[in-house]
Amino acid sequence: MEPTLDLIDALFRDKVRAARAMTPEDRLLAGPRLFELACEITKAGIRHQHPDADEQRVLQLLRERLAWARRLEHVE
Repeated sequence: MEPTLDLIDALFRDKVRAARAMTPEDRLLAGPRLFELACEITKAGIRHQHPDADEQRVLQLLRERLAWARRLEHVE
């Protein structure tokens, strides 16, 4: 079942309301928290792709992916 435009609009409005209700401190911490969540999700994907990798190897692959993403940001 596909989400309706009304549902998409309602979810967006909820996100905007939540962002507006955040304190400045919460806003400051939101970026690092989102980055940490993204890293955890990426590490889970790496573990899925490389089930035999130990934690050191998972972190190495994460760093490589982050470096790759940084390089892509600078491609014009």
